[in-house]
Amino acid sequence: MSAAAASQDVVHNAEAHRFEVILDGELARVDYRLDGNVMRLVHTEVPAAHEGKGVAGALVRAAMAYARARDLRVLPACSYVRSYMQHHPETHDLLPPGTTL
Repeated sequence: MSAAAASQDVVHNAEAHRFEVILDGELARVDYRLDGNVMRLVHTEVPAAHEGKGVAGALVRAAMAYARARDLRVLPACSYVRSYMQHHPETHDLLPPGTTL
């Protein structure tokens, strides 16, 4: 699955506090916790067969879009999300004040 296809299939599962996509029957996800107006992205997981195909990036982009649309700040508590934000300066405005990458 390409990143473009994955981004179209990403679903916000609010009950489970995650953004997810099913790939060949397996779950890929980015989990979050909300604390006031801060969305803490705590875990990213992609099945091994789909690693390196842009799936994690599509999940994080969906989470960032959700946060932006709701005026939430994003705290990258997951190493993948931190790396993603380091490489995408357009996301830096989502960081809580005083947070560095």
